[in-house]
Amino acid sequence: MCGLSGIARVDGRPVGEGTDALLRRMARVLAHRGPDDETYFRSGPLGLGFVRLSLVDPEGGAQPLATDDGALVLIANGEIYNHRELAAGLPAGTRLRTRSDCEVLLHLYRRDGLRFLDKVRGMFSLVLWDRDHDRLVFARDRFGIKPLFYHLDRERIVFASEVKALFQDPSCPRELDWDAALGDQMLSMAPVTDDSPAHSWFKGIELVPAASIVTVDLTNGSISTHRYWDFPSFEAGDSAASESQLVADYGRFLAESVEESQMADVEIGLFLSGGIDSAAVAALAGVKPKTYTALNGSTLGNGDAESAHAIAAALGLANHQVLLDTAHTPGVEEWKRHLWLLETPLAGPETFYKYEMYRYVGAHTPEIKAMLLGGGADEFNGGYSKTIAGGGQWPDFVRNVAGMGVARDRARRPDLGAWWDAAGRSPVSARYLREAAGGHAGDPYHALFRWKYRDVQLYNCWHEDRTAAGNGIEARVPFLDHRLVELVAAVPEELRPSLVWDKQILRRAMSGILPPEMVDRPKGPFFYGDGEHHTYRTFVRMLAQDGDRLLEEALDSDAARHHLDTDEVRAQLRRLERDPSAGHVELLLRVVNLGLLERMTADLPAPLVDTVKAPVPQGVPVTDWAVERASIEARVVRRPEVEPEHVLRLTDDVLLLHSADEPAVWYLVVNGSIEYVLDEVENPGWLRLLHAFDGKQSYGDLITGLGVAADEVAPLVAEALELGLLSHAVPAG
Repeated sequence: MCGLSGIARVDGRPVGEGTDALLRRMARVLAHRGPDDETYFRSGPLGLGFVRLSLVDPEGGAQPLATDDGALVLIANGEIYNHRELAAGLPAGTRLRTRSDCEVLLHLYRRDGLRFLDKVRGMFSLVLWDRDHDRLVFARDRFGIKPLFYHLDRERIVFASEVKALFQDPSCPRELDWDAALGDQMLSMAPVTDDSPAHSWFKGIELVPAASIVTVDLTNGSISTHRYWDFPSFEAGDSAASESQLVADYGRFLAESVEESQMADVEIGLFLSGGIDSAAVAALAGVKPKTYTALNGSTLGNGDAESAHAIAAALGLANHQVLLDTAHTPGVEEWKRHLWLLETPLAGPETFYKYEMYRYVGAHTPEIKAMLLGGGADEFNGGYSKTIAGGGQWPDFVRNVAGMGVARDRARRPDLGAWWDAAGRSPVSARYLREAAGGHAGDPYHALFRWKYRDVQLYNCWHEDRTAAGNGIEARVPFLDHRLVELVAAVPEELRPSLVWDKQILRRAMSGILPPEMVDRPKGPFFYGDGEHHTYRTFVRMLAQDGDRLLEEALDSDAARHHLDTDEVRAQLRRLERDPSAGHVELLLRVVNLGLLERMTADLPAPLVDTVKAPVPQGVPVTDWAVERASIEARVVRRPEVEPEHVLRLTDDVLLLHSADEPAVWYLVVNGSIEYVLDEVENPGWLRLLHAFDGKQSYGDLITGLGVAADEVAPLVAEALELGLLSHAVPAG
């Protein structure tokens, strides 16, 4: 993991000495990506800046790398996993001057031209200067794991691993693309299978496409793009392959990918959740890694943290439970720093928790320079099949994905909407309608792959790269090996229900390697499910803190006020404060992020390495989860303290009401809306206590006088205080 930056003239002129200052500013902005080294290069029309995180050949792998004659110059970010195999196939007499895994790319390019990446396995972004042909070459790996952006005008092109570095060039536009953002399925969460190209979120900033080589002619600025990989031709799938053969091949490719992903001259760790994805990586890892698990209110409530502890114990791995307790609310500046690191409006709870995990690794085990992840398994192995099926089976999944594709196509070509007949009797072919709407022809299964391919570029790989890079660590994703994805994409239609439904191909490949209870454990989300309310409350508190400061900053621009209904944004926050389940916290946060990014692009923040960070999370040592359960929960779930002498009352906007028709059922009404339904038969003590909170008697006197068990109602009282249903009055006496 490194940081690339540079500038090149596209008008035939050389870059001048004044370029050096720009290169140094860009490198400073990217310094978090490469804490181990910093180098510069300037020659002819090109200037390069490079910051390095040393994982392979720390002593001799400095960049830029160049051929002996200096005709080819390269800077690269990432890892070429099969570099030894590729080097062995180079022409006789080829001399590699370093042990760097990236040097082989120079010689592949010299031999194969634009076919030089066809057989490369790895994760990378690269910039190559072909001096003889006066051209610049950009390229990224097949899934866009490593980033690269550029801005081109009539005189020059400026490029970097992160958008924020481009903003150091005064000629580069600094404007959020509101139209693209608000129309993006990833931001709106619309139920459509979007397969449009990934983008940068900013006007005038181009994202080098994944699996592509972009060539820039430095004599005139013309650009051409060569795509070197795509999903296989689905019709050409090996229909003769048996289920057992496909499972065996999948297991073999995964084992090879995990082994290759451990390539490094430094120690590598693993983020371990409670599911099969990261458990499979842990079980297949040749060098057993230290593991790290997020321990917050959500992962405690849905059992993910406990399951990860059990997996680590079964595999004999050290496990760090990283504490992210429910009392911690990201501060205003803390969130803005996180958002600027990610430079995407999709920053949210998952990205923040992941960033905190990397911070823990960097602070407590600094010898670890890379982390293995289970990311990408759900997207391409059927991890979302049950959710999309809506409680049904495989036919429901296929039908619902098809419906999502139709919804996409209708939105793109409303003028053709009349031809989509609800009963499927349209005289116009579905193939034509898909193509006319800009979609790919093919069945819904393949549409899902292209949709998820876009997702991993704009979200999964994007945030994993930034959260890791922000801590000088590299993220590695063994499931994003193109051999694995090609295999599952080409599974014959008749075998999909038995292999792809609920990730059966992965589960069957791991049978006999992982214990049955791990193989069969249902998919568990990172923070959704039981306990998700803890996460929602945290981020509602974050938005509301300091007089809604984040929200008000986000609305404080002409662009934000033009694109957003400011009154409704504020009203949504108030509703979420009363009940975090009353809306989608993440959707509101994404809208706020747009406004904050607008502000920050206008007034650039300081480089991330020059800013003050919040305290580093701590770990919770766990030996026996069952025995230590109560103490673990007490560390994680931090509710407001309620002492016997406290005097409490219902807040002014809360009423207790019930209907004469249902005397045992009571309603908590907040601001005129029924928010909670309470059953007097199920919890009579809690209802008696709610009626008794009058702002005069102490809490201790009330529970004593009413004969209510304190241990039963204390969590409910604390939760009501947290939700703002109760408030403190003047203490008794």
